[in-house]
Amino acid sequence: MFLIIGYVIILAASVGTYSVHGSLAALWVPLEYLAIVGLMIGGFVAGNNIKVIKAVVGSLPGVFKGSKYTKAYYMDVLALLFELLSKVRKEGLMSIENDVENPEASPIFSKYPEVLHDHHVTEFITDYLRMMVGGNLNTLEIEALMDQELESHHHEVEVPGHVVAKVGDALPAFGIVVAVMGVVNVMGSVGEPPAVLGKMIGGALVGTFLGILLSYGFVQPIASLLEQKAHEGAAVYNVIKAVLLASMSGYAPQVAVEFGRKNLPSDARPTFLELEEDLKSRKGK
Repeated sequence: MFLIIGYVIILAASVGTYSVHGSLAALWVPLEYLAIVGLMIGGFVAGNNIKVIKAVVGSLPGVFKGSKYTKAYYMDVLALLFELLSKVRKEGLMSIENDVENPEASPIFSKYPEVLHDHHVTEFITDYLRMMVGGNLNTLEIEALMDQELESHHHEVEVPGHVVAKVGDALPAFGIVVAVMGVVNVMGSVGEPPAVLGKMIGGALVGTFLGILLSYGFVQPIASLLEQKAHEGAAVYNVIKAVLLASMSGYAPQVAVEFGRKNLPSDARPTFLELEEDLKSRKGK
């Protein structure tokens, strides 16, 4: 929503203010638009493998959606972990084996569809609970493995933002290429009247204008949003990591989820009492 609002403001500030003292028709040079968009797409395709291209294309719709990482989502994650660890505390580690092996059929996971539908989060939880059930690794080894996995995951989710930023960085140069092509065309028409040459030169300069406007006004904001969403998505894994490590260190489920709560970003972090009341209210469900 804010992306669209920002685009409207950018167009109003650039094209809108220009229209006050100039003709918008002078900015309509279709071949310049076609050339610069073609260069942008060509550079993107040439510079990335199919895996990265799919990741970027798949991530673009997300910039128009709000964040799913709300306080309610994080409270679901903490409540899920609390319920799993409480079951372990009462019945032993082997009691959650079926929940871990088949979370889709688990009565515990099914209470939290938003978490269950997040494949990566569910897999992260079940993988490390499975290791805990196996009992072959200590807390330090689990933490080191978590850190390695999270570093790899964060690198992967940051790729779309970095790639789009590079495309935005290249657009002003592509605009210059298009402008030079237009100037070359002008040089071949030096015998034309000044009014005709002026129109042709103005059309050539549209390429430079378009390259800069697309870069800083349209593509770079998308890159920034993709990077923000990548960082935003990292918090839930740190929460899960903190809770599971606290549990492995011998803390009670109520204390373990408090470790997770303290790892939440401040704008989505429930208070101690809010979390406590939420966990109590879920017990009767």
